[in-house]
Amino acid sequence: MSISEKDMEILRHSTSHVMAQAVRRLFPEVKVAIGPAIENGFYYDFDKPEPFTQQDLGLIEEEMRKIVKEDLPIVGREVPREEALGLFNEAGETYKVELIRDMPDAEVVILYRQGEFVDLCRGPHVESTGKIKEFKLLNVAGAYWRGDEKNKMLQRIYGTAFPTKVELDHYLEMLAEAEKRDHRRLGKELDIFSLHEEGGAGLVYWHPKGGIIRKVIEDFWRDEHLKRGYDLVFSPHIAKRDLWEISGHWGWYRENMYSPIDIDGVEYLLKPMNCPFHIMMYKTKTRSYRDLPLRWAELGTVYRYERSGVLHGMLRVRGFTQDDAHLFMRPDQLEDELVGVIDLVKFMMESFSYKEYDFELSVRDPLNKEQYVGSDDVWELAETALVSAMNRAGIKFRRMEGEAKFYGPAIDVHIKDALGRGWQGPTIQVDFNLPERFDINYIGEDNAPHRPVMIHRTVLGSMERFVAGLIEHYNGAFPVWLAPVQARIIPIADRHFDYAKDVEKAFRDVDLRVETDARPEKVGYKIREAQVEKIPYMIIVGDKEIDEEKIAVRSRTEGDLGVMALPEFVARIVREIREKI
Repeated sequence: MSISEKDMEILRHSTSHVMAQAVRRLFPEVKVAIGPAIENGFYYDFDKPEPFTQQDLGLIEEEMRKIVKEDLPIVGREVPREEALGLFNEAGETYKVELIRDMPDAEVVILYRQGEFVDLCRGPHVESTGKIKEFKLLNVAGAYWRGDEKNKMLQRIYGTAFPTKVELDHYLEMLAEAEKRDHRRLGKELDIFSLHEEGGAGLVYWHPKGGIIRKVIEDFWRDEHLKRGYDLVFSPHIAKRDLWEISGHWGWYRENMYSPIDIDGVEYLLKPMNCPFHIMMYKTKTRSYRDLPLRWAELGTVYRYERSGVLHGMLRVRGFTQDDAHLFMRPDQLEDELVGVIDLVKFMMESFSYKEYDFELSVRDPLNKEQYVGSDDVWELAETALVSAMNRAGIKFRRMEGEAKFYGPAIDVHIKDALGRGWQGPTIQVDFNLPERFDINYIGEDNAPHRPVMIHRTVLGSMERFVAGLIEHYNGAFPVWLAPVQARIIPIADRHFDYAKDVEKAFRDVDLRVETDARPEKVGYKIREAQVEKIPYMIIVGDKEIDEEKIAVRSRTEGDLGVMALPEFVARIVREIREKI
């Protein structure tokens, strides 16, 4: 039984209330905070002196089933604000009291009751607890009250709910598979990267194998950009505070920037963005309309402050390398440039075997235009160009009103991995603000200065987030072209070592990434280890292979491929690399 997205949200929100009721029954001293529905589930925050255990989650689930069986009506009613304050004050529910006090203009508030449990909530909810069918509590995490690290740390219980057991079981199986693919676990097991609290939270250490993966991606990225008429640039990691004041980042983005560094009495800041640097390069000479468009790309490392509570492996970090580019153009070139960027986005995603992606068009809120810079004319120009470019590319998209940045509309691309999970991917942003703030121009055919249009775009996002996504997408089993070790040569005995090294040299001569396992271990053990390390090919050499001047090949996915001549195998693997199989 499938239900609408809205009905699913109502079901999960109602389940969060049932969970809160069960917690209050089992742990009367607990204070409840908030408990919304979220994507794929729900949560509720609790103030409890002792941490919840896995055993506690089992007890809470059991009590929730009792509440469902009781089939308690869930009834909402409007209550005078002062009456609600008195009710929650008497119950000692300080978090509810705070929420109500933050609504000074409200004469009434909405309360929902189910049995003895009353909650402050706008609703809506299912008619009764008996309408809730299948649910599962998943885990406990810390969460600051109202997301502010200056507030008390609460305990957040996450759960999920579905209309049927089949849907719940399917989701739990997907979660189990996702846990197996977790980039933090695989990154450690496959020796790709590490994180070190003693070196600073949110900073990624790329190990040699991770370094190779990153090099392959970066080389591919650079080569493709050069083919498409981009130029490569490099910019500093810090700049004077003055630059960030001109760009507006110091005013609009300060909470995400690190504190100034004093250098000879002048304040410098670690860069959170690359764009002001590219604009400074643009300003070094007079630009003609004939010079445009300019496409400048940079793999630039930036630094942004993230609260420690939201840091997560390589997905949320404090220092990361962004595959950035800024395009400067005449207004009449905007649509064609957007078409080119969209084509590059699709090519890149498909090269990494992402076949499904959703496009969203983020535009301004038409009822609050004063929150955005620029005239109606330039916003309409940019939005029309974005829509036309997507139409020309045959792309369906969702329009997201009110989601645009203050300086221009954008295309946001959400890619889907092998498990069907969405990942934040490429972004294409049209910007009128920075060309204005930095007063950049080009000389038009009329010999007068004109303001260029600027596009910010990433086609991968950050290198850290993108590689984390690839680890989970491929389950650590990278295709041959990306694998840090493409083949491992396994000599059966010591006397076969020299031949193994000859084979290794032949592979290296055609730029294959190979290594020889010369340890005094049994062949079966070496093969199993290579499988665990997810190496695409294992090359076994012994007496027979030496006599015939051949190699025995074993594939990670296909098993034993038999004995073949060296040129035959080289042709096979080179083709796979070229075709990115």
